[in-house]
Amino acid sequence: MAEPLQPSMRVVILHGKDAFTMHERVRRLQQALAAAHGEVSRFDFDGATAKLVDVLDELRTFGLLATHKLIVVDKADQFVAGEETRRALERYAESPMQEATLVLRSEAWRPGNLDKLVAKVGAVLKCEPPDAATAASWCGRRAEKEHAIAIDDGAVEALVERVGNDLARLDTELAKFAAYLSSEPEGKRRVTRALVTALTGQSREEAAWEVQEAVLSGRSATAIRKVRELVEISQAPEQLIIWSLVDLSRKLHDAARMLAEGAPEQAVSRQVKLVGPSAAPTLRAARALGPRRAAKLFDDAIDLDRRSKSGLAGELPRTLEAFVATFSTTVSARPASASSR
Repeated sequence: MAEPLQPSMRVVILHGKDAFTMHERVRRLQQALAAAHGEVSRFDFDGATAKLVDVLDELRTFGLLATHKLIVVDKADQFVAGEETRRALERYAESPMQEATLVLRSEAWRPGNLDKLVAKVGAVLKCEPPDAATAASWCGRRAEKEHAIAIDDGAVEALVERVGNDLARLDTELAKFAAYLSSEPEGKRRVTRALVTALTGQSREEAAWEVQEAVLSGRSATAIRKVRELVEISQAPEQLIIWSLVDLSRKLHDAARMLAEGAPEQAVSRQVKLVGPSAAPTLRAARALGPRRAAKLFDDAIDLDRRSKSGLAGELPRTLEAFVATFSTTVSARPASASSR
């Protein structure tokens, strides 16, 4: 795929959850600008604290040593939150400096008139993690080109299964494999499935079950500790934890409805796909909840997923802790009465 950012672009907006893609696009843009203009001076601002006047001054001031400037504003959603700043940037986008390129970079972003104006002089690009197949294909190319190692197809599959499709995390794992294999002669630096299993953390299913098991324990402190452990120590993506909560709440909702209708537990387990150690605690919790409260939990989990993807969930690790505390307390409450079924 051709690089979408060109040196002729004067303003660029990059937003989304894939930090690796965002970083790579800025790096490639800087290289393209250097090829087109010679030496490029880069200035980075923290959008949470940067002042509009300082950013505009840097854009409009000619460089002494370089012929072109690259101005990057991170946390751009916070930078443009004020009406005055947004209006000023809209005016700038209508007539940008030709000696400078402005990049607004942010995980969360609310589109508006600024996007339309930027699209005329640059680009507005969403940077989201790729699907699993694309991530796997990327891993194979990245391993060989950037890390000088080969990776088996089965190893790639296991790696994406365990780490997910976040390119930054995948690249970190590839670098770890390269360091581990550095003493091997060239041509023998190959990553196998066994090596991935030995050096990389839990699979998606393993981490998801740990979250679900902690929530089903009915002890909020246990659930909170598990979330902190996965996020801070195992560095599991918050979205993986949210997925596991949505998955559990769906199972509880479906099981509670079937149990209330008189279905036997064996049939419920088969229909809801409850297997192994998860079956018994899930059925107990579903029976205690009843359909009404289980439906409310399912709605709340879906809402958390929606808010997390739209940047409305606040500080996500703390939001997750509060959510699992409430979730675990709810499933530990006394069995639902007949009226709530």
